[in-house]
Amino acid sequence: MQRTLPLIAAQARPRLIGEPVSAFADEVTAALAVHPHSRLVVFPELHLFGDSDPDQQRTEVLQASAEPLDGPRVKELRRLAADLGIWLVPGSVCERGPEGQLFNTQLVLSPGGELAGYYRKVFPWRPFEPYDPGDRFTTVDLAGVGRVGLNICYDAWFPEVSRQLAWMGAEVILNVVKTTTPDRRQELVLAKANAIVNQVFVVSVNCAGPTGKGLSIIVDPEGNTLAEADDDAPVLLTAELDLAAVEHVRTHGTENLNRPWSQFRDGEDAVELPVYQGRISPATWAPQSFKA
Repeated sequence: MQRTLPLIAAQARPRLIGEPVSAFADEVTAALAVHPHSRLVVFPELHLFGDSDPDQQRTEVLQASAEPLDGPRVKELRRLAADLGIWLVPGSVCERGPEGQLFNTQLVLSPGGELAGYYRKVFPWRPFEPYDPGDRFTTVDLAGVGRVGLNICYDAWFPEVSRQLAWMGAEVILNVVKTTTPDRRQELVLAKANAIVNQVFVVSVNCAGPTGKGLSIIVDPEGNTLAEADDDAPVLLTAELDLAAVEHVRTHGTENLNRPWSQFRDGEDAVELPVYQGRISPATWAPQSFKA
């Protein structure tokens, strides 16, 4: 069965906190007018939460703007996805948690207008970000297409995150980013490395200048660049991901050689991982598979 995912990764300038969702709706609609066959549209981290001082996290303003996931902001975003008939990742939002926490939360809205999944950033960038860390990883099934894993900015620096998402069956990792610092060039290396060692697609979309450093990138399961932004200017990166490539690479190997998900033989001992107080068990090493 052919499983392709045409997508837009929108390297865009953040919208100011408090702007109506209708302004964002116009932005998404304009992107789809240029690339009407896209089924998934992805925006950068905290795209709806820009401010006039982008190099500092303004805790008071972010706290004031936070809403629960059943609040009016998410309801409007759900309607937008339904009206356009697309899978929509509007970046991440400031979420007011059930016990008053402040979470940086990535959303996936379905073409049916549902909140298909959400992920609370597990690794806020300390000490600069005021968010409480999430406590679980998230994948989302895009009906009839494949499974995506959710990942926010600094999470990419912890290889355990991408590994866990791949083990959970992610074929594409959506890494939404708001990098305003010079280390964006290292993040490009991480995007390729996480794709290679887990044999998944990686879509890493950063915000545009002058706030962010741009340099968004889409990488295939062997680490090849499918699309990239050369600078920090606003741009719509597009790609048509053939998700069958994930199975092909895992079966035949990267460059027809390396198959890390097939490393173990039956009956071999587990590999102890003291830093996690855990282990890699050959019995559970294989990734979960997507079933359409």
